[in-house]
Amino acid sequence: MEWRDAERGYEDAVIGRSTIPRLFEESADRHENRPAQQYKGGVYDRSLAGTAFPAAADGEFRSLSYDEMRDVVRSLAAGFRELGVEADDRVAIFADTRLEWAQSDFALLAVGAVVTTVYSGSSPSQVEYLLDDPDASGAVVENAELLERVVSVQDGLDLEFAVVMDELEGGGDEGEAATAGAAIADEADFEVLTLGDLYEVGEEAFDPDEYESWLDSRDPEDLATLIYTSGTTGKPKGVRLTHWNFRSNVNQVRKRFGPRPDKAENGVPAIDEESVTVSYLPLAHVFERLSGHFLMFASGATVAYAESPDTLKEDFQRVQPTTGTSVPRVYEKMYDAIREQAESSPVSEKLFSWATDVGREYFEADDPGPALRAKRAVADKLVFRKVRDGLGGNIDHLISGGGSLSADLCALYHGMGLPILEGYGLTETSPVVSVNPPEEPKVGTIGPPVVDEEIRVDDSVVGEDAFSDAEGEVGELLVKGPNVTDGYWNMPEATERAFTEDGWFRTGDIVEIRPDDYIEFRERAKELLVLSTGKNVAPGPIEDAFAASDVVEQCAVVGDGHKFVSAILVPNFEEVRKRAEREGIDLPEDDRDLARDDRVREWIDEEVESINERFEPYEQIKQFRLVGEEFTEDNDLLTPTMKKKRRNILDRFADQIDEIYAAEYEEA
Repeated sequence: MEWRDAERGYEDAVIGRSTIPRLFEESADRHENRPAQQYKGGVYDRSLAGTAFPAAADGEFRSLSYDEMRDVVRSLAAGFRELGVEADDRVAIFADTRLEWAQSDFALLAVGAVVTTVYSGSSPSQVEYLLDDPDASGAVVENAELLERVVSVQDGLDLEFAVVMDELEGGGDEGEAATAGAAIADEADFEVLTLGDLYEVGEEAFDPDEYESWLDSRDPEDLATLIYTSGTTGKPKGVRLTHWNFRSNVNQVRKRFGPRPDKAENGVPAIDEESVTVSYLPLAHVFERLSGHFLMFASGATVAYAESPDTLKEDFQRVQPTTGTSVPRVYEKMYDAIREQAESSPVSEKLFSWATDVGREYFEADDPGPALRAKRAVADKLVFRKVRDGLGGNIDHLISGGGSLSADLCALYHGMGLPILEGYGLTETSPVVSVNPPEEPKVGTIGPPVVDEEIRVDDSVVGEDAFSDAEGEVGELLVKGPNVTDGYWNMPEATERAFTEDGWFRTGDIVEIRPDDYIEFRERAKELLVLSTGKNVAPGPIEDAFAASDVVEQCAVVGDGHKFVSAILVPNFEEVRKRAEREGIDLPEDDRDLARDDRVREWIDEEVESINERFEPYEQIKQFRLVGEEFTEDNDLLTPTMKKKRRNILDRFADQIDEIYAAEYEEA
């Protein structure tokens, strides 16, 4: 295929071998007058606002150029060095995704520190572990609340400083909180200052020659970061990632998405200096750190920070992004919002359903004829254009990673003119192993591997009769490449288990490598259900089949060790209530009571029967239980990147699962 040859041979100023801070400096030289970051006013009491850059008006976005961003990064770097940060010191960033996260990251890497990450939702015990395990000497925290979490466990740590992004002292509406923040700082047995304070120290101390010497002293093979796995099971492991791990992955993804001449000739979208993205996934996670951060800044793109999930829709309309990265759960939620908006507008429910059917048929057709083209034009005018305008009107493609995306849902987005390019990666691979090319996306796959990525499968981990529908090789995916970690921090045994004797990294994921070299994700090896009949069942595809359902919000398939498959289902409470209202039915106000309502169960039973038709008899859901509690990060049923914590789900709903399989227990 021509695009494959083109990406293998592509070279440009972005592709190279250097450290991450050198990559940023070179990009800032190339794009110094272009917008680098956009930040919003009225969300945070930023200590850098009015010091390093002007404050933005409430609810409005303001831009920093690459030159302005570089000045901030350099001054912060000098400030960290004045604090005593030396090469290879571990310093944590404990904050939500925002422009100061990005600036602190580049500044710490510039002085040679190893950046470790802590999710903002981490409990005190998790914070203690994530700061103690790497022996962090300092932390950059978001605000007084997160500082308090650190102070509460300080006796078990060896911290020398904490830098707070927001003000700790102030007046106005936030005066009481700021006063409380100052009191918390007084309780710390380490130095506490704001990022604004650090900037002022660094601005005075900054020396260009000395700064260059810091960058020159680092090698691409030096450790850049420790990213702790989010922990769907077991204790989080600190993944060691070097500058070259990240830098090589930037190269790999740039070759696939960069502005190659063949893309321009064929009108294929690219990621370049004209690209704009809205960043809202956790920068503490490797997916956003590479795709929405290192790659974007290397390319000279503009990164706007949503900084509040509650205003994401308005932020898209204000920023008008061209691209974005997200996880399947967000795309599911986004589709629910699109459908809800369409059905509450002059667009009727039937029209929206007709339009999405047309869009999907058009996308899947090898050669759509005149009639289908005409229907697609009508659907676009009446429905799809409004959907795209709701996301700013400029999206040319979206990226999905961090989990399996429903093929049906992906096809729906493509049909609406919002192509989602699904990819695959892991923390241990920095992260991108494969991703669909914009030239030839294939729904239901995670694309072919990126350049310089070797892949093969170990078929010994699946049964002989498993995945009998496969046309290619099926087994655990094994990978080799410059982006692959050399192991886990202080965990030699876990490191040894993660690799084969001949050096291939074991992903733990079962895939099919198709004859066309595209990869189909099948299931996490540890999540594969083995029924008592000996049949292997992958829960992921069954759960994904409910992604576009208007009555089922979430599904967790269970049945390991049992005779048949069952499921825990969370109703789509809002849509179910709308249906009840249309049919003149009164439903309980409480979600838990609603989940026990016989009429709701009948509607969802119809949906389950419809979904079951897509699967083999042994894969079909024979029984289910409805629960009145959504799986979320807050109730510890989802990870920060919105993957299901299956062990926790099994524990939380153990009574319902036991009830399903009670007859089996009696027989035993």
